[in-house]
Amino acid sequence: MKKVAIIQDMSSFGKCSLTAALPVLSVMGAQACPLPTAILTAQTEFPSFFCEDLTSKMGHFTEEWQKMNESFDGILTGFVMGEEQINHIFDFLDAFQREQTVVLVDPVMGDQGDGYPLFTGRLLERMKELVKRADIITPNITECCMLTGLSYEKLHSYSTVNDYLQALEEAAHLLARETNAKVILTGIVPPTEKPTIGNLLVADGTALFSQVPFNGAGYSGTGDLFAATVMGGVLRGQSLAEAIQLAESFLTAAISETYEKKIPRNMGVHFEKYLKMLI
Repeated sequence: MKKVAIIQDMSSFGKCSLTAALPVLSVMGAQACPLPTAILTAQTEFPSFFCEDLTSKMGHFTEEWQKMNESFDGILTGFVMGEEQINHIFDFLDAFQREQTVVLVDPVMGDQGDGYPLFTGRLLERMKELVKRADIITPNITECCMLTGLSYEKLHSYSTVNDYLQALEEAAHLLARETNAKVILTGIVPPTEKPTIGNLLVADGTALFSQVPFNGAGYSGTGDLFAATVMGGVLRGQSLAEAIQLAESFLTAAISETYEKKIPRNMGVHFEKYLKMLI
């Protein structure tokens, strides 16, 4: 059984980060090995939450797993508390990243044009270095703008789909060249009459945009579910395009039911019954 180290937080409510990635990778046939960066009573968009920062504990996982002579087929990183945690991730990669290891970095820093509360300029600088160690990067539009310098405001001033997507494609190609990684821009909502949401894959000099209908609702954890599904698909031999298509189908089904049941967006999506789609 292939093993994936997952480096991100564990939030008890919100169905995101580890509570999203663990079941997805498990049902897709991989052993999911969590390295928690923090433990939260609920994800950070809840009005109140307790957070235990585990930065000082991260090194113990690297040391103990080295003593066990462990190895990983995949390494998946997500939400981090700050630049010091990225330094620990570099130590982990130095210890466990091999030529055949698939490293997927989800550079979680912000959304809707703004950085998350813990975002700093120093975190961005370290994240720019971390994505260079990745094989696959899954930024959303805001994070793509942060990593490339693309203006979020200018991007959203485009009134045509072609202009909007061309600007994103140029930014994604730039990011791919700077990192030598395959780039998947997520959560793309182009300016169309009928709302859609899609993902743009840029790899090996080519670009592929896929989209599905969009109900206008955004939910906690969808990016984590997407990244975990892509990792699971790649590890079992699917192409990135196939893994993205699977993730889109899985999330579309889960989001549709969540929307119909009027579940608050902070609570995440009802994905559990749709895990069978990933088998």
